[in-house]
Amino acid sequence: MEAKINYTKIPITEALIDLHIEAPVSGGLPSLEDFGHQIHADYARLDSITHVENQINLEQGVVSSNSTVIGYRFISNDRKQVVQSRLNGFSLSRLAPYQTWEALRNEARRLWNIYQNVTNSETVSRVAVRYLNKLDLPLPLNDFREYLLTLPEISPKIPQGLSDYLMQLKIPQTDIKAMLVLTEALIPPSNQDVVSVVLDINLFSDVKFSGEMDEHWNLLETFRNRKNEIFEGCITDKTRELLK
Repeated sequence: MEAKINYTKIPITEALIDLHIEAPVSGGLPSLEDFGHQIHADYARLDSITHVENQINLEQGVVSSNSTVIGYRFISNDRKQVVQSRLNGFSLSRLAPYQTWEALRNEARRLWNIYQNVTNSETVSRVAVRYLNKLDLPLPLNDFREYLLTLPEISPKIPQGLSDYLMQLKIPQTDIKAMLVLTEALIPPSNQDVVSVVLDINLFSDVKFSGEMDEHWNLLETFRNRKNEIFEGCITDKTRELLK
């Protein structure tokens, strides 16, 4: 996790801050291209973001597909950060090695200010953070419960062997008016000596904040703290030892 928790083996493979806006960008794609020009010194354009819509005509047995560009993706010069500039919002992802929350937040805020200026966005309609953690659990592994507290429950009346799993939980966070989507799954192992598990923590809330105020940034701070609590609540002391 983060340096303040004193983990040296940080399991975060991707961290993301995402902001949606209430009304589509009035200037359309040219505004997003302007955004790209303004950040070009630090972020080169990678590719377009498209929305694909499929339509099926049952009478004629025809499937048609429509593809529309809705934004652009940019990657930093060190290829560790990815910015999405979309007609409906903005996001910044930090890939491994993760640094700190403060570094991610400050860069997101800098880029958001540019995005907001070129798009004239007034209202934030959705706020989200998402953290993907990869945990390498050493073999032999007799019971996942040695390392994880959140797991699928297998009926004692059926065989207990588990070679793969994918679990997703949606857990309302009523005290902060948010939703947690917690996804856990086995992924290809990092090496033959471990079992690799992804722990995906996605926190979001539908809101109506002025884009010029700090409400969405304050909520992101709350999300960051809750994300830490959720991660710690999903692992055991044995996992913490692996990360020290």
